[in-house]
Amino acid sequence: MISANNVSLAFGGQKLFDDVNIKFTPGNCYGLIGANGSGKSTFLKILSGDIDAQTGSVNIGVGERLSILKQDHFAYDENSVLETVLMGNKKLYSIMKEKDAIYAKENFSDEDGVRAGDLESQFAELNGWEAESEAATLLAGLGINTSFHEKIMKELSGDAKVKVLLAQALIGSPEILLLDEPTNHLDIAAIHWLENFLLNFTNTVIVVSHDRHFLNKVCTHIADLDFKKITVYAGNYDFWRQSSELALQLRGDQKRKSEDKAEQLKSFIQRFSANAAKSKQATSRQKQLEKLKIEDLPISTRKYPYISFQPKREAGKDLLLVDGLSKSVDGVKILDNVSFSIKKGDKVIFLGKNDVAKTLLFQILTGEVKPDSGTVQWGVTTTQAYFPTDNTVYFADGKFSILDWLRQYSEDKDESFIRGFLGKMLFSGDEALKKTNVLSGGEKVRCMLSKMMLSGANVLLLDGPTNHLDLESITAVNDGLVKFTGTALFTSHDHEFIQTVANRVIDINVKIVEDKYTSYDEYLSLD
Repeated sequence: MISANNVSLAFGGQKLFDDVNIKFTPGNCYGLIGANGSGKSTFLKILSGDIDAQTGSVNIGVGERLSILKQDHFAYDENSVLETVLMGNKKLYSIMKEKDAIYAKENFSDEDGVRAGDLESQFAELNGWEAESEAATLLAGLGINTSFHEKIMKELSGDAKVKVLLAQALIGSPEILLLDEPTNHLDIAAIHWLENFLLNFTNTVIVVSHDRHFLNKVCTHIADLDFKKITVYAGNYDFWRQSSELALQLRGDQKRKSEDKAEQLKSFIQRFSANAAKSKQATSRQKQLEKLKIEDLPISTRKYPYISFQPKREAGKDLLLVDGLSKSVDGVKILDNVSFSIKKGDKVIFLGKNDVAKTLLFQILTGEVKPDSGTVQWGVTTTQAYFPTDNTVYFADGKFSILDWLRQYSEDKDESFIRGFLGKMLFSGDEALKKTNVLSGGEKVRCMLSKMMLSGANVLLLDGPTNHLDLESITAVNDGLVKFTGTALFTSHDHEFIQTVANRVIDINVKIVEDKYTSYDEYLSLD
C-alpha cells in the first residue's frame, strides 16, 4: 500500500498539485491520467522519493519494496543485460555482490564464514536461487532471448534497452510497481505479454500510459489528475471517460439551473420591489438570491485539438500500384519483392516487427528513398500528404515561428486565418510565435498534422502519428481518421487506434506475410 497525504507542489509559481490525498491499495492497477504538463510523471517521482513535495508526505507499507521503470536508457551501459535486470531488486543484488566478494577472498576468515552464512539465509528468503531464471523468463516474454543475456547494455538498440529496463522493474514481484509509459517502444507482442503479466500481478500497480486499449485491459481504477487534484474512479479508462463526461454534464446542468433561478429572482425583485403589496415577497426573494451560490465550473487542464482531414477532390478507384519493391541497407535486405495495390477507401495498417522496414516502405512510397528494384505508381487523381516518424528536418533550423512555418503550406496566407487554424490546434496567442527549433515532440506532431490538414490530400501516409501525443490529442487524431473520407496508409502500436481506423491489414516481414481486408481484432484472433 502507498498513500499521498496533503501533497502539494509548485514549479515557477504554478501549482501542479494542491493538497492531494490518495491511497493506492494492493491488488489494484491504477491508471494515472491527465493532460500533458499536468504532472503525471512528476507525481510518480514524488511517490518514488526522487522528488520531494513542498507539503505533505508519502507513506509506504512497512517492509514493502517499491520498483519504478527507469527512464535513463544509458545508466546501465557498462552492465550486462542479465545483471541490469537483477539490479532491479536492490536488496537481493546487494546480497549477491557481497556474497560473491566474500567467496572470492583468498584468506577466508571465521567472520567471513559467519557473514556468508547470514547472507545465504537472506539470499534464500528473497528467492535468490530463482532470480536468474526469473530474469530470463521476463526477458523472453519481452522478446529478448538468451543470446543477449551477456551482452553489454550499450550494444543494444534503444527499443531493446527499454525491454530490459522494464524487466528490471518487474523482477522480484515488488509490492508497489510504478510504470511511466511502459508500452513506449514496445512491439505489439511485447505489449500483449505485459498486459497479461499485469493482469496476473497481485500487488499494487500505478501506470502512466497514452495507450487506451492498454489502460482498458489492465486497470481496475483510473486516477484522474485534473484541477490540481487526483480523483479515483473504479473501473477502466472507458468507464472513467463516460463517468467524467456525465459528471461534467451534471455540473453544467446544475450551474444552468442556478443561473435560471437567479434570473427569476432578479426579475421578481425588479418588478415588485416598489410595490407595497409585494414588498415583503420582494425582500424574501432578495434574501434567497443572496444565499444562492452560482459556482463557476473549474477549468479543466484537458484540451482537444481539432483534427479534420478534408480532401479537396475525390480520388478515382485505383490509387496505388506497388510492384516488386526490394531494398537493402548496409548489405541487409529490408524489403524483398513487396507488391500490393491500394483502392479508394482503403485504410491500411502496416504491421511488422521491424519498424525500420515499414518506415523505409513509406519513404519509398513518398519518393524520399529510391528502391533497389520495383516500381511505385500513384493514380493520376491522387494527392498525398505524409507524416514521417522522424520530423526533425522540418523544424531544425528554427528560423521560423510556428505562424510563419505553417504559412508556407497554406494557400490562404492571411495571418488571421493562420492564427485561427493554429488556435484550433492548441497554439493560441504568443504560442504561435514560438520558434520551431524549441518545440516539444507533441507540438511538432500537431504542426505536422496541421500541415497535412491544409494540404487537402485524398491519400494520407502516417508513420506513427500518435507518438508524443497525450490521450486527448490521440483521441482527436483517431476520430479525425475515422471520419476521413479518403484513403489512409498508417503504422501504429496503439491497439484502439488500429482497431477503430483500419479496414485492411498488411503484415510485412521483409516480404508481405499477410494481406487481408479485416479488422485488427479479427486479424489477431486468426493467430
